[in-house]
Amino acid sequence: MKNLSVVILAAGEGTRMKSAKPKVLHGLAGTPLVRWVLSAVRQLKPESIHLVVGHGAAEVRKELSADGIVFVEQKQRLGSGHALRRAAKHLLNFRGDVLVLCADTPLIRPETLRRLIAFHRKEKNAATVLSGCFSNPFGYGRIVRSPSGQVKCITEEKDATPEQKLITEINSGIYCFASPPIWNAVSRIGNMNAKREYYLTDAIAILDAGGRKVGAYSGVTPEEILGINDRINLAAAEEIVRSRVLARHMADGVTIPAPQHTHVMPGAKIGRDTVLYPGTVIESGTVIGSNCRIGPYTLVRDSRIGDNAEISFSCLTGAVVGDGVRVGPYAHLRPGAVLRKGARVGNFSEVKKSVVGEGSKVNHLSYIGDAYLGRGVNIGAGTITCNFDGVNKNKTFIGDRTFVGSNVNLVAPIKIGADTVLAAGSTFTENVPGGSLGIARSRQIHKVRKKVTDRQDEQDSVG
Repeated sequence: MKNLSVVILAAGEGTRMKSAKPKVLHGLAGTPLVRWVLSAVRQLKPESIHLVVGHGAAEVRKELSADGIVFVEQKQRLGSGHALRRAAKHLLNFRGDVLVLCADTPLIRPETLRRLIAFHRKEKNAATVLSGCFSNPFGYGRIVRSPSGQVKCITEEKDATPEQKLITEINSGIYCFASPPIWNAVSRIGNMNAKREYYLTDAIAILDAGGRKVGAYSGVTPEEILGINDRINLAAAEEIVRSRVLARHMADGVTIPAPQHTHVMPGAKIGRDTVLYPGTVIESGTVIGSNCRIGPYTLVRDSRIGDNAEISFSCLTGAVVGDGVRVGPYAHLRPGAVLRKGARVGNFSEVKKSVVGEGSKVNHLSYIGDAYLGRGVNIGAGTITCNFDGVNKNKTFIGDRTFVGSNVNLVAPIKIGADTVLAAGSTFTENVPGGSLGIARSRQIHKVRKKVTDRQDEQDSVG
């Protein structure tokens, strides 16, 4: 939008969060609260975004340093009016509209903000409050209007008269102000109240008293303005986000039999006819193909999964899984794991920074790290690629169609040729040529145990 600037208030301490972390950096569906608000306002394409920081300012700056934001510091946190006053020096000469909102209301929708601004401009208001009519307005500031509909003031719950408490139109805490008129009003806000703070809501009454046109756009839902003040609020917001995301995926053809027990974060992509079973968590950055079976009790983080894959009771992080691959139960795919078409990684196996070739199998109780497995390789139970020598991570190469017996140790760097059989219980420290049978274990010998012989002699003498 042309001639629009944004001010986001993010200076509060958030004492009810009981945390050393600034409230606005707490995660909602894996993303800091302030980034949710930034994402919403960026869709409006404003000319500038100003973020008022205070508590934990250094941490907030570090998190958002690459985001092209103008940081405004509120060293003394003396209320929302004081916070906007701190931003005034950056916008005194700005001619347009200033959208003001809080960093702890992450669920506000961009389309709601667009409608607020459009209404504000159509009515040629000096100030427009985003409001909503709620059946239970308890706890919210009430919008007090004149008989003509002009907004006279905003009265907080604790200050409202019995008649004002019957008003159902509430203040969302989101405003659109005309600049420069707002800056004169903000400079006149007083602090004659119990907290000795400067409340932004007072600017509404000041503008009205000065003959400015003040309105309210009633178009917000309770969930959109849910403020995150404690971890109970955070959990409630998480549930709303989860429901929104799952509803979108189900509408697009994904089957989720138990949505109350399934969590898909925003940004994940899932193909049609895929089923997500209970206990599944899909994090942002993950792409899942069509007709897959994911879960139950599976975590997929920043991974790519092809079509027709099956993954159960497993953890995937930074993995690439091809078409028709089967993973689990209880497998762990770490960053750099690549499973090609039709591969299989089974129970209690771990793959890290390795390629498991097409049709190859790591069925159980094995560790494959820094390795390349060709096509049709079979890894027996208990196989380990010994990739770390204390200083370097070394590579293991296993050729096509090689059969590795159970309990084999491959001490890298090592290369095993194609069409090879490695005998169970072997430890290989040297390359094995293709087409051979590799045996690397000591000869089995049997010796008589002296204690057993002596005990047998004692038993014979007693008898």
